Amino acid sequence: MTLPTAPAGHARATGTPLVLLHAFPFSARMWAAQLERLAGAAGELARVFAPDQRGFGAAPLGDDAPSLDLVADDVARLLDEAEVDRAVVGGLSMGGYVAMAFARRHPDRLCGLLLADTKAAPDTEQARTNRERIAAAVLARDSVQLLAEEKVAESLLGPAAGPDLLAEVRVMIAEASPQAVAWAQRAMAARGDSLEVLAAVDVPAAVIVGEADAVTPLAEARMMAEAMADAELTVIPAVGHLSSLEAPETFDAAVRALLRRVHA
Repeated sequence: MTLPTAPAGHARATGTPLVLLHAFPFSARMWAAQLERLAGAAGELARVFAPDQRGFGAAPLGDDAPSLDLVADDVARLLDEAEVDRAVVGGLSMGGYVAMAFARRHPDRLCGLLLADTKAAPDTEQARTNRERIAAAVLARDSVQLLAEEKVAESLLGPAAGPDLLAEVRVMIAEASPQAVAWAQRAMAARGDSLEVLAAVDVPAAVIVGEADAVTPLAEARMMAEAMADAELTVIPAVGHLSSLEAPETFDAAVRALLRRVHA
């Protein structure tokens, strides 16, 4: 089996280690604003890691069977190689699924948890069937054009998103490989329920959700926040599933608030 020694990606600054895990089907490039703003906030420096997950961006896919647990273990290996004992680990959408898998498999490595536009509940049977349909189709066509045909970019953004952001999201989606898309779809379909994992989280947590998120709606965010002992919920008005891209200032403010609570 071939594995990267650690997830490919980027790290900036010094301070509280903060791991940001990207959404499907993007790469770590979606965190460009956070790498600049969170790593450079005066008096609140964070050592921000934004790794590419398996198959996306510069990260090799390897030949393992699809599993988000493997991606969570990749994150633990990244922290090992950076000589980081504990970190605030967070992610958006698929990245949130990985963050919850990390909380289950490596709870002693957490000093904070960030969950954005994601959900703890497993897929319904209909959702799993749809993921397999997409996985099989992109592999058969050796193309991710299906994601454009099904207007995935449009479904991820809120009604107030402008044409420039929509165009950028389309470009980032088109950069994904069919193999990574299929692997990730099957890995997400196989995940279990994480509510019990969240109930055991004993570190400060933040849940962020776009008010207009139709993929992982507000009800799912409330459920996650209520499951944790020390969680704060931030709802961003008029924003869809990609809250960090649509409202980076509000998103980053919620992350900074979490970092302050970690140090309190």
